[in-house]
Formats: sequence, structure tokens, C-alpha cells
Amino acid sequence: MSSALVRNMNVEIVTGNILDQPTEVIVNSWNRNVIPWWLLLPQGVSGAIKKQGGTVPFKEVAKQGTIPLGEARLTSAGRLPYRGIIHVAGINLLWFATEYSVKQSVINAMKIVDENRFQSVAFPLIGSGSGNRGKDWSLNVMQNAFERIDSPARVVIVKYGKNQKSVSAEGI
Repeated sequence: MSSALVRNMNVEIVTGNILDQPTEVIVNSWNRNVIPWWLLLPQGVSGAIKKQGGTVPFKEVAKQGTIPLGEARLTSAGRLPYRGIIHVAGINLLWFATEYSVKQSVINAMKIVDENRFQSVAFPLIGSGSGNRGKDWSLNVMQNAFERIDSPARVVIVKYGKNQKSVSAEGI
């Protein structure tokens, strides 16, 4: 497995499924909680979480009210084997990810990781699905955000794909 040290962070980039990552918590790129969760048909990471983990995490995040753009909220993991799920408001009301929304989502998710002393976290490519941005764009913006963060946690950025393999994270 290949990884790079970013400031004081261990960041890995893998291809695979975020729900297969051996981390303590995972990040779910969510909306701002303006539309009730039960009216939405979750796709991507959210859809996989709902299918495998159940609706409890979505009910919990709904109780926390509207999430400002780029902010993050922690819930239980439902039936998933994680200590929690960090939901980030990575897309705006037009279902579009911006550089601001992605960077702030990364920064605020990592604040939750550090505040709760989680040792490891897996991130999807925020904004590359329902956020209508490309994978390369999302990865670049996330890498730039991680350059500004100092955390002892191990971070895995997961590019969705069938073959899970690590790629060099040099230059993050």
C-alpha cells in the first residue's frame, strides 16, 4: 500500500468501495438537509449506506436540522461496522459542488475526526457524484484541503471502483 505524509497526516488514495475500508469512521457526502431525507432517493455513497446500514443514520442527521454548506455532522453508523458516519454538506441547493463546499467539507469532517479522537477515516470523492463534478477535480480540491490540515488520523480517499488498490499520494 502506498501512502504519503502530508504535514503530519498519513493520506492514502485507493480505488474501491468506501464501505470496505478498515477505518473507524466514514464520510458521506450529503446535502444541506433542506429536503427531508425520506423524499430523496439516495445515490452513490448515501445509497450504499442506506442499503447496507439502514435508515438510522439518515434519521439522526435529519434531527440535526439544516446543515450550512461545507459543514459536517456526526451520526451513528446504523448496521455498518463503523464508530460513526460524518455527513458533509458538500453540494449546494442547486446540487452542485464548489471549491468552497468541498474544501470546507474536508476541513469540518477532520475537525470531527480530531474532536472525537478517531484514528482513521475514509472519504469519498466529495462532489464527484451528485455534485456534478469530475473525479479529478474533486480529488485535486480535496488534496489542496488536506495540505492545510494537521491531524494524527490516517485518511483514506476512496475513488469508487471494482479493483481496490493503492496509488501513490505523492504531491498531496
